[in-house]
Amino acid sequence: MAIARRLTDFASCAGCAGKLAPRALNGLLATLRRSNDPNLLVGTETHDDAGVYRLTDDIALVQTVDFFPPVVDDPFVYGQIAAANALSDIYAMGGTPKTALNLVGYPDDELDDFTWLARILEGGAERCLAAGAVVLGGHSVRQTEIKFGLAVTGIVHPQEFWTNAGAKPGDRLVLTKSLGTGFVTSAAKKDACPAETLQAACASMIQLNEVGRDAVLAVGGAHAVTDVTGFGLAGHALEMAQGSNVTLAIDLPKLPIIFGVLEHDLTRFRTRASRTNAEYVKEHLSWEGASDPVRREFLWDPQTSGGMLISIAAERTTDLLRELKVRGAAASEVIGEVREREGSLLVAK
Repeated sequence: MAIARRLTDFASCAGCAGKLAPRALNGLLATLRRSNDPNLLVGTETHDDAGVYRLTDDIALVQTVDFFPPVVDDPFVYGQIAAANALSDIYAMGGTPKTALNLVGYPDDELDDFTWLARILEGGAERCLAAGAVVLGGHSVRQTEIKFGLAVTGIVHPQEFWTNAGAKPGDRLVLTKSLGTGFVTSAAKKDACPAETLQAACASMIQLNEVGRDAVLAVGGAHAVTDVTGFGLAGHALEMAQGSNVTLAIDLPKLPIIFGVLEHDLTRFRTRASRTNAEYVKEHLSWEGASDPVRREFLWDPQTSGGMLISIAAERTTDLLRELKVRGAAASEVIGEVREREGSLLVAK
C-alpha cells in the first residue's frame, strides 16, 4: 500500500483518545481488588492520573501508560502529541518523568515501508528528550489500526505528590490549555479544518504539562490537580468533585477555546466520545441560568493531551496565572470555583 495514504485512515476514531466509555471503565475498576501493600500510595480508587508507589522515605515511583490511534496526519507530530499526552499524567501528580517505553501497534503487513513508524517514534523521542526522560525501548505488535504511546515512570517525594481528591471549598479552578481538540482533529480528518486552527491545536497538544507543574510548584496552594484528556473537562472535573466530596462550579463563558473552533463552527464535528462523556456526567450535572448550547459542548469534547485542571487557594490564583503566562502556558484561565457539596457534583453556568 502506498505510503501516501492518510495516517488517520488507520484510526477508527480520530477525534478522541480512544478510551473506553467512562461509565463502563469505572464499573470495571470497581471490581478489582486493591492491593494491601502499605507502599501503594495512589491506586485506582479516585481515578487519578497515575499510580504512586513508595520505594524509600524520599522516593516514590509515579507510573502511567497511555496510547491511542493517530489524531493528525503528520506522523512526527502524532508521535509528539501521543508522548506529551502520556507524560502529562506524571506532571499531573507533581512528578518528574524519568524513563519511557514505546508502545506500538502497526500494520506492517499493509505498510511495508516503515517511514511513518520511524517518524512517529522520532516525534515521541523528541518530547521525551524535552521532558528529560530516557526512552529505554518498548514493544510492538502487528495491528490493523496504528497506535502509539508510552509507558512512563517518574519520581516524586512520597509526601509531596498531588491527587485529584483534595479540592477545598473556596478554591478557584484554573485551566492551562484551551479546549476543542476533539472537534479540531475530527474536522481535520474530514478536510474541514482551517490550517491555522489545526496548527494552533497541535501546538497546544504538543506542549508539555511541565509548564503547569512548574507553575504550581512555584506558587504553592494547589489542593487538587488533574489533566483533561479523553473524558473531557466535565468528566475529569466530576472525578475531582467525587474524590474531594465537593461541588465544582464551571463558568462556561470563561472556558478558553482554541482559536477558530467557534468561528468555523467546528463543534458540529462531534465524536462518539462526546456522547458517552455527556452521558457519563449528566446525572451529576445541574445548570444555573441560561447557557450557550454551543459552549456546553466543550464540557464533554474529548481532549487529547489537554491541559491541567488545578484547584488552588483563592489567594494564590493571581500568582499562578502570572507564573503560567511567564512560562508560556497555552492558556491560563480561571474557569470556576469549588463549593461546599451541594445537590450536584457539577454545576455549569
